[in-house]
Amino acid sequence: MSAVELAMIRIRRRQARRSLARPVVKGMAEPVDLNTLSVIDAVDEGLSEQGGDVTVGFVADRLTIDPSRASRIVADAVKAGFVRRVASQEDGRRSCLELTRAGRDAVAAAHRTRQAFYSTVLQDWDADEQREFARLLTKFVSSLDSAAVRD
Repeated sequence: MSAVELAMIRIRRRQARRSLARPVVKGMAEPVDLNTLSVIDAVDEGLSEQGGDVTVGFVADRLTIDPSRASRIVADAVKAGFVRRVASQEDGRRSCLELTRAGRDAVAAAHRTRQAFYSTVLQDWDADEQREFARLLTKFVSSLDSAAVRD
């Protein structure tokens, strides 16, 4: 387990520096700050998983931040034109989030940049190793999510 711990420390340090997020932001047609990019990614994830009704609470959960902070950064993303608030189709009293055209363009650019980066990082791995890594990493992240629910 010490090897896993050391690897996770190294990953956390890289993530803290946001070394992958910065090139994503620089490659976009419209300027976007890192917090807005996080909101765009969370809304995109929610739309993919749930098919709709992505709320500020969902963003707070995905970004593991408190709801008041999520509300502020969502408001910034709305003001910047990447996200819009819409009425829930299930409950008109509830406000949901969706990506604007600029938000969809930004998330597509982010996906392209990240996928190109990981393709470069994994270029020396054969296809079986890449599939196994993806399987195990997905399983690991699911275990993290399950552990977080138990906390």
